[in-house]
Amino acid sequence: MTDAPTASTVRLLFASSHPGPTVTVTVLAAVIATAVGHPFWVVLLVALAVVAGQLSIGLANDWIDADRDRAVGRSDKPVARGLIAVGTVRTAAVVTAGVAVVLSLFLGPVAAVAHVVLVAAGWAYDAGLKRTVVSVVPFIVAFGLLPVVAVAAGPDGGWPATWAIATGAVFGVAIHCTNVLPDLVDDAATGVRGFPHRLGLHASGIVAFGSLVVAAVLVLVGQLGGDDPVRGVGAVLAVLGAVVVVVLAAVGVRLVLTGPPTRTLFRLVIASSLVLVVELGFAGAALVA
Repeated sequence: MTDAPTASTVRLLFASSHPGPTVTVTVLAAVIATAVGHPFWVVLLVALAVVAGQLSIGLANDWIDADRDRAVGRSDKPVARGLIAVGTVRTAAVVTAGVAVVLSLFLGPVAAVAHVVLVAAGWAYDAGLKRTVVSVVPFIVAFGLLPVVAVAAGPDGGWPATWAIATGAVFGVAIHCTNVLPDLVDDAATGVRGFPHRLGLHASGIVAFGSLVVAAVLVLVGQLGGDDPVRGVGAVLAVLGAVVVVVLAAVGVRLVLTGPPTRTLFRLVIASSLVLVVELGFAGAALVA
């Protein structure tokens, strides 16, 4: 099979890049960078670097797992369906990783190192850590470092507040567990036994949505406490946002305990992340240590 650089190939590559998480992580980074007052060019640079890194991680996942996805009949994977060559996806993964590294160099030393480590964590997961008990570690590292990338970027970048780093880390746990839940049977058939697999369906789901609640509380405390708390409408929205995330988490736990695992669980986490994005947008200077 040969693939010309056509619109169809680009579409298939995008579908292979795990576009939902890619877009969500990029938006989160851009919102944080905007909230702390970075100029537009820094926000744009952060967004471009992060989207390149996330594209590379998603593409590497589909390239490395091509045989496994084909064996279990993953109809949502273009590579598994034979719609695009493995080599094309591999090349795109390497190229976007290179672009991410180059763009990171312009973020400043702290943000650059943080982003390169973030991308490396994602690739380490794809390359084999997903099959081990420490499969959650790359997610904790990557999402914990995301605020560092966004806040430390640019010539006037600072260091993010501890609560922002902690929020990212626990949110990574929720992302990992809910993303894996629908694939537990397929993963077991192909020898993948990561952290969520060893916990089991119910325990993993409870850990995932419990992590969401922890993230919501951390964001709420971060906004209402400290030396520069939000006031007025911002405080009201902070409380409402936390309540919404807790409700979504409760719905998620109920679905885990009463029905088969579906992609709805992951969508609940994505929806919660968008609520947290809005909250972080109002956090402003509180995001900076």
